[in-house]
Amino acid sequence: MAIEITTRSAARMARQGNSVIECEGAQLRAHLRHLATVVTIRGQVDATNVDQLAEHARRFVLTQESLVLDLSGVTGFAAAGIWLLCVLDEECRAAGVDWTLIEGPVVSQLLADFDQDAMFPTAGSVDLALHALADGNDQRRQMLLPLFRKSA
Repeated sequence: MAIEITTRSAARMARQGNSVIECEGAQLRAHLRHLATVVTIRGQVDATNVDQLAEHARRFVLTQESLVLDLSGVTGFAAAGIWLLCVLDEECRAAGVDWTLIEGPVVSQLLADFDQDAMFPTAGSVDLALHALADGNDQRRQMLLPLFRKSA
């Protein structure tokens, strides 16, 4: 049975960070962190649950919030899982949202065998992804600072 959630309840769930969505062998959880919404998927990702996972995960693509998709705890990742990554990549691009993929060994193995044109932005861990986002914010601030000084 699929759990229907609205964008507002998805945002609330991300803030609370304690709800798990079960998707036929996989679990999805979202946490709203300071710099990004972290969506964590654990378990098996395959053709039986990839549509559900994609539908739930895309609801956490929030305007002006970066997204980190943590697949480091995935124990099985079928080729159908690539579709999940493509959906999130497209959704984030359309919303103007930066996103980062945390692969994990099972996902890395499948992606290594796949077309190199289908590369996604990656980091080695959630912490590294959040640090990169913070560094990017600092760089943007440094670039804007001279503009504020000129107008003052």
